[in-house]
Amino acid sequence: MADVERPNALTVTGAHNEAIMSSCLVEVDESSAVVRLTGVLDAAAAEGVHGALLARLVARPGPVVVDVTGLRVVDPVGRGVFADVRRETADWPAADLLVADPAVDGPADPDTGQAGPTTVAGVPTWPTVDGALAALAAAPMAAVLTADLAPAVGAARQARELVTTGCARWGMTTLTDPACIAITEMVNNVVAHARTPMTVRLAPGEDTLHLAVRDHSPRRPTFGGISPPTLAGGRGLLLIDTVTRRWGSTAVPDGKVVWCVLHPDDEAA
Repeated sequence: MADVERPNALTVTGAHNEAIMSSCLVEVDESSAVVRLTGVLDAAAAEGVHGALLARLVARPGPVVVDVTGLRVVDPVGRGVFADVRRETADWPAADLLVADPAVDGPADPDTGQAGPTTVAGVPTWPTVDGALAALAAAPMAAVLTADLAPAVGAARQARELVTTGCARWGMTTLTDPACIAITEMVNNVVAHARTPMTVRLAPGEDTLHLAVRDHSPRRPTFGGISPPTLAGGRGLLLIDTVTRRWGSTAVPDGKVVWCVLHPDDEAA
């Protein structure tokens, strides 16, 4: 997935990307799940930080740990960025956001006596980066499959093969057919409308299957209900809406993510 493009300076140094946004510096460690924020997070910087965190989550599967040790948050708008990002990516495959903030002390761990995690504005928060990373290591992702596809004939077939492989691997074979229908329509929409390279990603939840397609067009899909029988086409989103428990799209820097969630109980019904 492409790096975030913003009007402010973007430099690459070693294994880190640094983007200066207003008075807040966002540093992405390419070798780990950590994103460090330093400086002042105010309303002016909030939009840039929001975009940088979405870009990081879309670039790699798995949770992201936001280290705010060197950050000063000066208004509620700034602090709300983390909850907003976590809410917007809640249904993405294998995505989550955690915060490491030494100013917040959670309940003490009975075994170690050290402060544990707490929840701040709806976001799991640890007092140290090491503690947040240890929590990730203790609950590793069950699985995730990703494929980069060109917007060409055959892309939907490749996406279906990926879905079929995942459903078989994760014991979700009852979801194979509806998931293949959903991913076909999601990919075909990119081929027909966005016409950009795309990334297909899928992962299991506790009892759900999560699919997502990221492209580089800002145009987001809109579903207006059932199409008139006299209208040719226009039923792709209806199919997605029919076979999934929920679906939606999220604007990200340089494009969007269209996602959906499937549940076995829906297929049994």
